[in-house]
Amino acid sequence: MSLKQGRTAMGNTTTITTDGAQDSPMAAPWLIRLMHLVSPSLPTGGFAYSQGLEWAVEKGWITDETTLEQWLGNVLETGMAHVDIPLLQRLYKAVVQQDLDAFTEAARWVRACRETKELRNEEADRGRAMAAIIKELGLCHAGMGKSFETTGHESWQKVIATSQLAGFAFAAATWQIPVRDAARGYLWSWLENQVLAAVKIIPLGQSSGQRVLSRLCPAIDTATDLGLSLKRLEQMGSSLPALAMASCCHETQYTRLFRS
Repeated sequence: MSLKQGRTAMGNTTTITTDGAQDSPMAAPWLIRLMHLVSPSLPTGGFAYSQGLEWAVEKGWITDETTLEQWLGNVLETGMAHVDIPLLQRLYKAVVQQDLDAFTEAARWVRACRETKELRNEEADRGRAMAAIIKELGLCHAGMGKSFETTGHESWQKVIATSQLAGFAFAAATWQIPVRDAARGYLWSWLENQVLAAVKIIPLGQSSGQRVLSRLCPAIDTATDLGLSLKRLEQMGSSLPALAMASCCHETQYTRLFRS
């Protein structure tokens, strides 16, 4: 069996055997934890929300995989990159530094950036689910130092229960998942949920959904890089009036499959 050296798409050196086996430095303990955190089986209820997508489909704004890709790509570029990812980074840093005040402030910013009642309710509902999961997995105590013991894990859990992004950041930092990879995982999880919702609503074939996911993968890296480059609060904030309108109108939509 011969070996050859190559580079992965992420720039890491890897050894690949002629029979296809691969020995990669990506096989780190945190990688399994990241897959756990972004798994659709994680009981946070992400499958129950469309974030206005359901209303946009009913009104004919989104009708096929092309218009779906345009919608989701715009949300990634204009919304997630300017709100979720920079705030994820602030939340993550606060956990690493065991700074409850900074963690609380960043979580407040997350809620303030959710422009409608349904989006705020989703953030809180999934936050409570994340708080329960974190408690069940024993992450409240894992790897935290004396300052965490001083502030008390109950205080951290109260904040997490208001924001699922805060819970995601807390778990990622506690499991020592690199922040860039945590951000990519977060965006992938969001994108996958949105595409699965669209497959049901439009309706869209499974193959069409997979094509949309594949074509938007580069946008995940772009949004991650942009989001992590935004360090100041005044740089954060989205401009997505169509999404906000769709989310507001979804509250009174007559026939609904999703909670947002």
